[in-house]
Amino acid sequence: MAQDVINLTLEPRSITGKAVKHLRKDGKTPAVIHDHGQPSIIVEADTVSLLKAYRQAGKHHPIILSAGGKTYTAMIKTVEFEPRKHLLNHVVFNAVAADQVVEAEIPIEPQFNEGNEASPAERSGLIVLNNLESVTVEALPKDLPEVIYYDAEKLVEIGDQISVADLILPPSVVLKTETNHAVATVYEPSALAAANESAGGSAEEAVPAEEGETAEEGATGEASSESAGAGSEKTES
Repeated sequence: MAQDVINLTLEPRSITGKAVKHLRKDGKTPAVIHDHGQPSIIVEADTVSLLKAYRQAGKHHPIILSAGGKTYTAMIKTVEFEPRKHLLNHVVFNAVAADQVVEAEIPIEPQFNEGNEASPAERSGLIVLNNLESVTVEALPKDLPEVIYYDAEKLVEIGDQISVADLILPPSVVLKTETNHAVATVYEPSALAAANESAGGSAEEAVPAEEGETAEEGATGEASSESAGAGSEKTES
């Protein structure tokens, strides 16, 4: 089921390059809207509102943008954070048409029977490791789901596995990720511990950093973000 409509108001931005650091001090975040090959629209947003919209939409749900007297349906393409303090630095939006099929990364979550908060395997003391956090799909913006589920009640014994092919997809959503990828696997705790000790590491996969978190702050990173996909826009200085 799709999320509720997410709205965000943006203001035209005249400040570019290194001067955008003054925007951030004033509680504003620089952003850009790429619009179907047209010149990019340089904007700014209240940082709190922008961060709230990002947390709601991620990169998988459309946002209704109001900017310069116009309205756009857009997806978040990239988000850049300041690496040391993890402060929001810059956001790139891609405008999409209502009848345009878009590609998006959708989070994966387990689905349990009513009254359960864990799979049968976990309830019996086994360990379920998540092998995949999201999948790539195509759909119309209005049909993009907030999350894609799998039936966790099928995870019962050691070796049981959920693959991408087992995901529960809405009929209007086309899966792009290869179906043979593992989503979740059941392990016996002692065997998993022995494997960890032998490997000298942790069984849990590291959570990938958000795209752009390690990007350097400043005009260079922003200029490359804002000029991507917009050949008619000059690089900011």
